[in-house]
Amino acid sequence: MKRFHIAIAVQDIKESIADYTERLGQVPAAIVEGKYAMWRTDLLNFSINQIPERAGQLRHLGFEDDATQGFTSVSDVNGIEWESFSQKEQDERIIAMYGVPVRG
Repeated sequence: MKRFHIAIAVQDIKESIADYTERLGQVPAAIVEGKYAMWRTDLLNFSINQIPERAGQLRHLGFEDDATQGFTSVSDVNGIEWESFSQKEQDERIIAMYGVPVRG
C-alpha cells in the first residue's frame, strides 16, 4: 500500500489528537505521550509533533510505501523535505526518535 505522508508541528499534542481524531474519523495508530501521534488511513499517513514554537507549520511531506527499501529524505526545489519509507521503517524510527508508542 502507498500512502501520502504529511507531518506538522502542533502547539498542544492532547488537543491536537482530539481534533485530528475527529477530523480523520479514527484514533491514532501510534501515540508517544507528550511528543507524537500518527494516523494511518487508507490513503494518508498523518503525523503530528508537539513543537509549540513551530505550531501549524509543515515539518515534511512524503510517501509511506511498503515497496520502499530503507528510508530516504530529500529536499525539493522549494526546500520542502520529502521522506520515503515503509510502514516497518517508520514504526522503527518512531521508537528510535520518540520512544515506544501506545497504539491508539
